[in-house]
Amino acid sequence: MKTTFITNTQEIDDIINSCQSCVVSFGSNEPYALPMNFAYRNPYIYMHSGPEEGHKLELLAKNPNVCVVFMSPNQKLVYQHPDVGCSYSMNAKSAVAFGVVEFVEESTEKREIMDFFMKHYTAHPVSYGEAAIAHVKVWKIKIDKLTAKHFGQSQKNY
Repeated sequence: MKTTFITNTQEIDDIINSCQSCVVSFGSNEPYALPMNFAYRNPYIYMHSGPEEGHKLELLAKNPNVCVVFMSPNQKLVYQHPDVGCSYSMNAKSAVAFGVVEFVEESTEKREIMDFFMKHYTAHPVSYGEAAIAHVKVWKIKIDKLTAKHFGQSQKNY
């Protein structure tokens, strides 16, 4: 199966924006990754969490570098020959972003990011009370490196 790098910025943006969630990997002595919701506006990825201390926040306090993986939702099983197991693959696209998490503290910016975040998931207008904005931990990840691939390209679909 053929794998190609994707360099077209619009195609990479389309991959990321087609996703409903991503997987965030944190730097640690042992591997740690979490599925999370997100919003994306190049060159930033936005996320949020509760304000309480937790494992991911402890890891970010020690090392704010993260890797964020996006996998296209429209994957298809493909093969080169139906009887050869190692000829099977998934025809899919992925994007991998590397960056540093910073937390947004200013309430007006938090509200703007949360509004943008919610538009990724719903066209329904939403609101938040001041207490909700004050207690949400808003993540802003500036992308330092972004790569993308299209893999499993074949003529036959299973």
